[in-house]
Order: sequence, then C-alpha cells, then structure tokens
Amino acid sequence: MKRRPGLSARLRLTLSYAGFLLLAGALLLAVVWVFVLRWLPTDDPRSIQRTFGAVIVTGPSRSDLLRGFAPAAAAALGFLLVFGLLGGWILAGRMLAPLTRIAYAARMAGNGSLSHRIRMKGRQDEFRELADTFDTMLEELESHVAEQQRFAANASHELRTPLAISRTLLDAARNDPTRDQGELIERLHTVNTRAINLTEALLLLSRADRGSFTREPVDLSLMAEEAAETLLPLAERRQITLDVTGETAQTIGSAALLLRMVTNLVQNAIVHNLPTGGTVTVHTERRHDASVLRVENTGHPLPSELVPALTEPFQRGTERIRTDEHAGVGLGLAIVHSVVRAHDGTLGLTPRPSGGLVVTIRLPGAPRASSPGGAH
Repeated sequence: MKRRPGLSARLRLTLSYAGFLLLAGALLLAVVWVFVLRWLPTDDPRSIQRTFGAVIVTGPSRSDLLRGFAPAAAAALGFLLVFGLLGGWILAGRMLAPLTRIAYAARMAGNGSLSHRIRMKGRQDEFRELADTFDTMLEELESHVAEQQRFAANASHELRTPLAISRTLLDAARNDPTRDQGELIERLHTVNTRAINLTEALLLLSRADRGSFTREPVDLSLMAEEAAETLLPLAERRQITLDVTGETAQTIGSAALLLRMVTNLVQNAIVHNLPTGGTVTVHTERRHDASVLRVENTGHPLPSELVPALTEPFQRGTERIRTDEHAGVGLGLAIVHSVVRAHDGTLGLTPRPSGGLVVTIRLPGAPRASSPGGAH
C-alpha cells in the first residue's frame, strides 16, 4: 500500500510555533479578563448615580469595555497568528538547515559517494554533533569498503595463483604423456592443499569479522598449552626452544577462534625466527580486568615501518626469515587481528631491539568466581 505524503517537518514546526504563540496570546487575554475586567461594575454608571444621588461614578461599564475590547483582542490574536506563521517558517528553516546538509550527504552516500563530508561549522550543538558523527561514520565506512575491495582483489589473486599452477601442470602432463606421473601428482597435491588452506583461512576470517559465534568461558593458558603441544614437532625440527609460562587467564569468547588465534601466533613465531637456536616464549597472565597473552620470539631485526602492515591480509614480513614449506597464505596475523577485534580486545606488535617480535593481546577478562566464603 502506497503511503500518502504527509506534512513536511518545516511546516509542522511552523504550525507548532504559530499555535504556541496563539495560545500564549489567548492566555494573556484570559488573564486580562480574569484580573481586570471582572472587577468592573456590570450596571450602567448613570443608573448608579441616580440611585445614590451624590455618588459620582466615572468610566465605562463592563459591557462597554467588552464591546471595545473584543475587536481589539480578535485583531491581536489574528496578528499573533500571522506573525507566528511567518516567524515560525523562517525560524524552522534556519533550524532545519543543518538537517538539509546531512540529508544531502546521506543521499550522496546512498549513491556510492562515500568521500563527501558535511564539515559543519559553528557552535557545538546537537546538529553539529550529529553532523560530526555522520562524518565519522562516513570515514569509517569508506575505509571499511576500501579495505574490503583491497581484500577481495588480493583474495582473488591468491586463489587464482594455485588454480593457474594446476592448469599449467595439467597442460604440461597432457602435452607430455611420458612425464613422471608421481611428480605431477605430488605437485598437484601441494598446490591443492595450499588452495584449501587459503579457502579455510578466508572462511575463518569472514566468520571472525561477522562476530557470529557462541561465547563461553575460555582459559587462554589452556589454549597456549594446546597450541604449543601441536606445534612442538615443528619447533624441534627447526631447533627452536618453545616455552609456555604464566597463569590462568580467563576470558569470554569462542574457544575455536581463540585457539586458532594462539596457534597462528605461535606458528608465526616459530617460522619467522632464527634459522636455528631461536626461542619462542608464550606467556599468559591476569592483569586487572583483562586477560593478557604475550608471544615473544627471537629473529632478525624487523623494520618498524613494516609492523603496521603485518595485520593486513596477504601482507607478509618479507624481511623475516621464512621457508617455502611454511610460507603460509598471508592471513595469519590478519586472522589474529580479526579474532581479537571480534572479542573486543587489543593487539600490540612491538619489534625487539635484538631482533624478533613481541605480540601482546589484551582481552576482557571473565568475572572471577566467588569463593564459598564470599571472598573474591
């Protein structure tokens, strides 16, 4: 059913101003009647003079004043109505002018132009606050859209690479039937595994960004121990010492996502380390109302200008040592960042002066359980 257009906000405000002014005028006239006119005599002064003889009464009676007062009151109310409509229309226009600019910016954003800003000047009032909030929202939305476009382009490129390699291998096998089939199958298996890992990482990243997961109490210290146990063979092959220290650190979130977060951090710390003889330390602790996870590894010096890009999807620390066996898909720290953000936490990356990286994650701590005696 098509909705009929209603009155504009400016017209409604104008009618409200005029109605209020008219009501105020009517109340003022009522006050005049109650406190002034009602004290006048209702009889004709001449009849009073005849009755009391020597008493001289001057001035009009109430009926005389009403005959003169009523037209003047009606004219005053008519003037107030016209003045209220005209003044209300002008005032409403001035008051709603900021909303017109905000509506124009919203239409521009709806048409795909996210770069337009209101940038309202003047005193800090409700309209200025609304405009500034809208500008902030547009900036965040533009940044998010640009990030998504960049992510989609990078994901398409990364997914296209293994598919193109597979097609090249199959074309080479078709053109050369005498080629070793075992080598072909092994290379296809490697390429296919990389494509599957990339797809699973993309799905996990999307799940973390949406925040669509069940929240439950999770102990980060248990996640750290499980990740270390899983990756211990990799650390031993690379002759890297892997230590897990600290205390219980409870938080609320997805156990699966938090385990992947810790696993990615530990694996990165092992892979991007010294060729041999490096160390990786995983530490958990409860600090005030936050649960803290810190992963520190040795390695070659990391340029400070490279650190901000480490959490970008498909951005790898090219200056760090890595092998083709564990080159990854470029989503390790991007997934970590998304998981931390989905759990309302913070992620800090600090290069070590002697080489390597310190990754510090702070997540909201779970409420401490009360003891039977009531102590906390």
